[in-house]
Amino acid sequence: MIKYLDEVFYLKNRVCELENRVNQLKLSRRVLMNLIERIEDEKKYILIKEEKEKKLLKINNQRYARQIMDKNYKYVKLKNSLSKKKELADNS
Repeated sequence: MIKYLDEVFYLKNRVCELENRVNQLKLSRRVLMNLIERIEDEKKYILIKEEKEKKLLKINNQRYARQIMDKNYKYVKLKNSLSKKKELADNS
């Protein structure tokens, strides 16, 4: 009879320990899920920010390329004009 009561007492204590452990694991899981959610939100924010910056850089790059082409066009036009004036001066 005493052995039986000792075993019941042991098993009740063991069940209590395991229930506590399960509760701790649930809490740990909740904490981890919150951290994962926070990391995912931060990742989305960074991704959106990077996409905006990429678009802005692309626009600025296109604008810069257009300016270079315009300057090059003016340079070639001026060079051709000077060549024609030089030919006219040489022919005169």
